[in-house]
Amino acid sequence: MTIQDPYENIRDWIPETRNLLIGGREVVPEANTWEVVNPATETEIAQVGGASIRQVDAAVQAAREAFGPWSQLTGEERSRHLHRLADTIEEAQDRLLPSIVNEVGTPVSLASYLQVKMAVEEHLRFAAEAAKVNRTVHLGEHGVPHPTMSDVVYEPAGVVAVITAYNYPLNLAIFNFGGALAAGCTVVLLPSPRTPLTTLFLGQLIQEAGLPDGVLNVVVGESEVGKHLSSHPGVDRVSFTGSDSVGEKIMEQAAVNLAGVTLELGGKSPSIVMPSADVQSIAIEMHMRWARNGGQGCAALARLLVHESRYDEFLEAGAEAFDQMVVGDPWDLATNVGPMIRPDHRARVEGFIAEALEVGGTKLLEVEKPVPDKGYFVNPVLIGDLPHSARAVQEEIFGPVAVILPFSTTEQAIEMANGTVFGLAANVWSEDADEARHMAERIRAGTVWINGGGGMRGDAPFGGYGRSGIGRQLGEWGVREYLEVKHIQWRI
Repeated sequence: MTIQDPYENIRDWIPETRNLLIGGREVVPEANTWEVVNPATETEIAQVGGASIRQVDAAVQAAREAFGPWSQLTGEERSRHLHRLADTIEEAQDRLLPSIVNEVGTPVSLASYLQVKMAVEEHLRFAAEAAKVNRTVHLGEHGVPHPTMSDVVYEPAGVVAVITAYNYPLNLAIFNFGGALAAGCTVVLLPSPRTPLTTLFLGQLIQEAGLPDGVLNVVVGESEVGKHLSSHPGVDRVSFTGSDSVGEKIMEQAAVNLAGVTLELGGKSPSIVMPSADVQSIAIEMHMRWARNGGQGCAALARLLVHESRYDEFLEAGAEAFDQMVVGDPWDLATNVGPMIRPDHRARVEGFIAEALEVGGTKLLEVEKPVPDKGYFVNPVLIGDLPHSARAVQEEIFGPVAVILPFSTTEQAIEMANGTVFGLAANVWSEDADEARHMAERIRAGTVWINGGGGMRGDAPFGGYGRSGIGRQLGEWGVREYLEVKHIQWRI
């Protein structure tokens, strides 16, 4: 009996939209074109033209003109607009899914929820409801030198430039513009040039949803476009998702205008296995988690800190995870590890592996089946026998590579967990609830899971310490990134 491929009719679909969205109108790009390549097949799937500097200016101006009317809507009115946009995106799931699979390479078995449904159901819907919240604080009476009353009110900051990374093109866009639009700001959205197709298609959906002209604009381009946008005098806030090195530059560019920044950057997140942990039940989950999306996730828990008493047992239990890892065609339902985004990134990941071995590291576990002949694939690998100071331990690799280090005491585990310049996420595995909570409170990271935690919550903040960023996305905290605070005081 032949099993029907549920994605047979959509797997080759590529968005046809190649135009920018500026002020509610589709605009033909004026700058140079580049090819978009399917990372699993190495074939060109589209030619995309970038925005000119003039078009970036026009997008900012459109957002500026739309800001007054949009910011003056009631929260209920903005909420209805955002829910309608969420409805439109939901109706387009069967087109968004192949767009993301074909330009990012995320296995379809993971992409449906992680790349599409979560973005709408968890995050955009939350933003739509958050738009309704009255955040005014009544401070009450103050008697010096004479009686007064005070309110603290929150007002939208203005025009927001949203610049996103390639690994989750729809999610990361909504992470950022959802809170901004809920706050009453308007947005110019710039995706990674590596994955522009999904965002250009999003521009079409924005039109279909009837979002007011200029509220959410879409431009694409390479580094010069990003630089112009983040340093534009008409931009009041810049929100960027990407590497810490680029985040530095974004911050410098925004500083020219003293524009506020929200930066969600890289990580080198630890997953800590305490002596009481049930190693046999967690090892597979731990490995599959850092390897998903080809390890191309900022919060990937790819620095494994394992108590020395459980180290050998953990390695033995984890071998089964590597047996379950299938590297290859993202449209194959058995595949759970897709390709790197580009050949230069594959070379970077392979360079980290080679360097780690050169300085004394050892491949303790790896997928040994040959990778496909076509596609930018890297087999997952776990590397041990490295000092904590090694580059592979300290720097974000952004590929299917994890490192493992033993520790002997709780204090040492915490010291190692906090022993990088990053602080995005962490995980503590322990059967002792008090121990796990105590450790979570001492780890310097924006999110700490205990025993794997759960799904990403739309009502919880996401962001990091140190070089993992500034500010927070999602939840009420992600809305307040785009609000100014005003004190109003009057005599009574």
